[in-house]
Amino acid sequence: MYIIEVDETFDVPRKKVFALFAEHERFGKLLGAPAKRIKDSDQADPNGLGSVRKIGIGPIGLEETVVGFEPDSLIEYSITSFSPLKNHIGRIRFEDTPDGQTRVNYTITFDDIIPFTGKLIQTALEQGIRKGIKRVPRFA
Repeated sequence: MYIIEVDETFDVPRKKVFALFAEHERFGKLLGAPAKRIKDSDQADPNGLGSVRKIGIGPIGLEETVVGFEPDSLIEYSITSFSPLKNHIGRIRFEDTPDGQTRVNYTITFDDIIPFTGKLIQTALEQGIRKGIKRVPRFA
């Protein structure tokens, strides 16, 4: 199993940070990958539980389904289309710090399907997330 964990703190209200990660198109822009919601949630927020986003261009892309959603606190998603990964789960937790900032803890776990590709995928994903998450203050 491969694990990516990014933990960052921002001087931006939690509600704004959560909204940035929850809205599929803005989330894609933050991470530098085209993303589009292709299925709405049947909950109050169309980006919530059960919504599906496609990340990538044309036929080259992945579908991710939101499998956990607690407003302003938690987003969990899993890859639900063909992928070089299995057992993939992304968890993004949001909380207030004692000094009034917003802490974001972003964890991804997965297994590789093609032997020896997991480390390469882990490195590329982690670099993209770390680069993108630094943009939170500008995007929020």
